[in-house]
Amino acid sequence: MRTRVKICGITQPADARYASMMGADAIGLVFYRKSPRAVDAAKARVIVNELPAFVTRVGLFVNMPREEIQSILQLVSLDILQFHGDETVDDCRGYNKPYIKALRMKEGLDVSKEAARYPDAAAILLDSFQAGAPGGTGQRFDWNIIPKDLKQPLVLAGGLDATNVAEAIQRVAPYAVDVSGGVERAKGIKDQLLVQNFITEVNQLG
Repeated sequence: MRTRVKICGITQPADARYASMMGADAIGLVFYRKSPRAVDAAKARVIVNELPAFVTRVGLFVNMPREEIQSILQLVSLDILQFHGDETVDDCRGYNKPYIKALRMKEGLDVSKEAARYPDAAAILLDSFQAGAPGGTGQRFDWNIIPKDLKQPLVLAGGLDATNVAEAIQRVAPYAVDVSGGVERAKGIKDQLLVQNFITEVNQLG
């Protein structure tokens, strides 16, 4: 099975177009105001309107009130919602959209037990833990602690780039890989060569 690629933290329409042209399966838009990669609804709408068919538009949220998410969904055509905070399963439901639940690999976390709390998640995303940062840390975690019995598809994030993504796929066999800082020349600004190299490394594995 081919590993899917999500390029997250897109802030520029040109970066979205290039990522999709290179073969990205999904692009991620961060609606977390404290993130250096944050976009508002108006900017996100411009970005998603630039994308071709068959590229999945993912919106990332962190403990955002339901009414604010609904307001964004009225303006921006998103395909999947990604929750990166302390959301319960009920917080993730009710938008008539599939969702991804991110889990940060904090020491002592029972990943299987936590993932089981979200039985209808379209995927579980595993990311590095850093206090005060819900994601996008650029730090890799120990892949050896990833359980083999997850019921949902696994999205692997955290410190991935073109130099280690092939190893990650060979060792973890995730459904998809998610990269942000590993393909950037500045926060929120993607580097075309890094994007191309990352996707090439993934695709060469078949």
